[in-house]
Amino acid sequence: MAEDIKIQIGRNVKKVQERIEKAAIRAGRDPGEIDLVAVTKQKSAVVVKALIDCGIKRIGESYLKEALFKIDLLRDFPIEWHMIGNIQNGKEKKIAQAFSCVHSVGEFRTAVELNKYAGKMDKTLPVYLEMNVSGQDTKGGWLAVDHENWEDLLPEISKVLELANISVVGLMTMAPYSVTPEDSRPYFNRLRKIREFLGEQLPKGRIAGLSMGMSGDFEVAIEEGATILRIGSALVGPRD
Repeated sequence: MAEDIKIQIGRNVKKVQERIEKAAIRAGRDPGEIDLVAVTKQKSAVVVKALIDCGIKRIGESYLKEALFKIDLLRDFPIEWHMIGNIQNGKEKKIAQAFSCVHSVGEFRTAVELNKYAGKMDKTLPVYLEMNVSGQDTKGGWLAVDHENWEDLLPEISKVLELANISVVGLMTMAPYSVTPEDSRPYFNRLRKIREFLGEQLPKGRIAGLSMGMSGDFEVAIEEGATILRIGSALVGPRD
């Protein structure tokens, strides 16, 4: 059973990597500058192990309890664990302890708490600041739909950048669900423009990365400048 899973995931990894390369070349980009996080929420440790065997070392999880179980089970393997899901109040300590990177820092309070616990562990935690570029209530992050209101983001983002034990490596967003990949383009384009705006207004911030693009739209995300993709079902199949 485990060997069958490994074979199928190996095929999936190869297909996704080929698609990433083609999309990058189409966009005039270097495929080597685009990182991949395999999303394994609601998947077993066997699936994670198969991904590792296929050369995937960045693993993304959304649910803390499930993630901690797998992190403990696979503690002897060379995995870089990424938190990509909603961060509940009071969970920041465990997240700061267990994860190598956090993609879903969507408010100032969360950043402050992660910074506090990272400081207690004498570590610097890489984070992506989540932007709500669609205005949907179901999406987390700083509300950043209207260009005219982007200036309102500056005071809090500036304070986040001053925190000593988190390093803001980029911005993150989720496009609204659609079966048409092209529908995601305006949202990915908006996130890229927000990064450019923040770079102009906060030049010392060094916000370089863009965490955007999932199984259904990652090629569009690459064309719009994604530097790290969060891909689940295209690699590991639909959720169990």
